[in-house]
Amino acid sequence: MFQKKECVAMLLAGGQGSRLYTLTEKTAKPAVPFGGKYRIIDFPLSNCVNSGIDTVGVLTQYQPLELNEYIGNGQPWDLDRIFGGVIVLPPYQGNKSADWYKGTANAIYQNLAFLDRYQPDYVLILSGDHIYKMDYAEMLALHKEKGADCTIAVLNVPLSEASRFGIMNTDEDGVIYEFEEKPKHPKSTKASMGIYIFNYQKLKTYLIADENTPDSANDFGKNIIPAMLAAGEKMVAYPFEGYWKDVGTIASLWEANMDLLGEHPKFNLHDKSWRIFSRNAAEPAQFIGDGAKINDAIISEGCEILGQVEHSVLFHGVTVEPGACVKNAVIMGNVTVKAGAYVDNVIVAENTVIGKNAKVGDGMTPGQNITVLGSGLVLPEGAVIGGGEMINAESLAASL
Repeated sequence: MFQKKECVAMLLAGGQGSRLYTLTEKTAKPAVPFGGKYRIIDFPLSNCVNSGIDTVGVLTQYQPLELNEYIGNGQPWDLDRIFGGVIVLPPYQGNKSADWYKGTANAIYQNLAFLDRYQPDYVLILSGDHIYKMDYAEMLALHKEKGADCTIAVLNVPLSEASRFGIMNTDEDGVIYEFEEKPKHPKSTKASMGIYIFNYQKLKTYLIADENTPDSANDFGKNIIPAMLAAGEKMVAYPFEGYWKDVGTIASLWEANMDLLGEHPKFNLHDKSWRIFSRNAAEPAQFIGDGAKINDAIISEGCEILGQVEHSVLFHGVTVEPGACVKNAVIMGNVTVKAGAYVDNVIVAENTVIGKNAKVGDGMTPGQNITVLGSGLVLPEGAVIGGGEMINAESLAASL
């Protein structure tokens, strides 16, 4: 017998993340490391527990092994509950068929049995590839206050960028009367964040109807939201004013890491009132050598810094040997930068070794032409990797 829950969250974490290239060759996008000790999925999971939501279904599909292992029983996020907690929901074989998730709406449709176990009044739909802090309880309170069937979180974006987003046009009370997908001539700047609250029974009705529509893309933005608008359902915009970043590209992932730096960072990971929780193996304390030079950097546990680190984010267990220089970089766990190597304007995936006196990245304009090294690589001594190159095991072997 399952406890009834007022609100259950469904976290869409099955995307391939193809625009992150070599960083997602072996892992799902929500499992990509971020900010020195976190992974992208830590943010929506932490938002849930900080918002009082204790039942979260995580819908996985692409390269799920590392993500499943990372989530485990949900204990780091206080989501290891007898009733509810965090539950991984991969595609499965039913009585009639076995299907991969065909779209965001279809992924929820395939898990209606999971939702029915808790008979929620409301369902919160989240994406697993955004960096932000958000109190979903405030959004739910607005949803109830307005008597909405669906509430959509929106972020004001510059008019010049509005054509890249799904735009919500609203009246003065925030009621949505029109949705435009990437309009050439946007009428407003209220961009959908892909965060939705639905009345569960209403959502279930539309998901079933959508599944029985042969030519549907089975997508919330393309199908469910337009269908509800066309039927006259009450849909409301929830304005969000905090930091939010879609880290689906190399440039945006690099930018989001850089936004953690500086005396007044754009995104503060040290806010004790809204902690971001994560699962990390125990590491020894960091060691900063006598000749080390560090400026404007996040240095995680287990690092050994004997060279120079500037305006960079270093994850656990990174070694920077004497004479090595790391600038404008995101260096993921257990990377070794050998003596004399120069690394500038790069993202380096886990367990890679950069050889002695190697030169990686051009460093001409930080944030542009970013060089990316995949995981588990060993760059030979004196290797030169230019700006904007994307190196994985195959391309490295071909160049040697």
